[in-house]
Amino acid sequence: MTNLNEWFDKGLTAEAYKDQMESHKENMESVYEQFTLPEDETFFEKLKEQQLRAIVITEDWCGDAMMNNPVLLKLAERSGMDVRFVLRDSNLELMDQYLTNGKSRAIPIFIFIDQNGKELAKWGPRAKKVQAFVDEARSSLPAKEDPAFKGGQQLMIKQLTAAYTEREDFWNEVYHELKDQLTMVKSAN
Repeated sequence: MTNLNEWFDKGLTAEAYKDQMESHKENMESVYEQFTLPEDETFFEKLKEQQLRAIVITEDWCGDAMMNNPVLLKLAERSGMDVRFVLRDSNLELMDQYLTNGKSRAIPIFIFIDQNGKELAKWGPRAKKVQAFVDEARSSLPAKEDPAFKGGQQLMIKQLTAAYTEREDFWNEVYHELKDQLTMVKSAN
């Protein structure tokens, strides 16, 4: 397994990631502009002391990334956390170490590391409440073999994208899951 510091160093800064985006850029910026972190000074201070860094495995076409990445970026800014973005499709060697349910290359995946490159926590690709929403939407799709599947799937993706860009409860759920995950991290310092 490659040292996570190498992946971090190889990753794109938030600005470089945004600059190369071709899809969902406006939606991602919209979520970023609208999302407000809760007043949580004690948590942010503790996080700052830990000097964590984050590697985000992502792609700009991914709706989950479009919603989750801005929440992480706000959290990172508030706690002085450095974040780097690694594109999934050109870095499968890293992605394949973080498969969802041992088989799916679902993104985004947030890997939190210390200054030595040691993994301390990971999160992704979806908050539980959002997963339940997606599962519910998928349950109404026709079978994959059905000629109506493709149209139904496109409509579902459109509806999910709209929900992801508008639902503050989803953004807050992502934040709270990240907070729970990061609160459990024991600093190696």
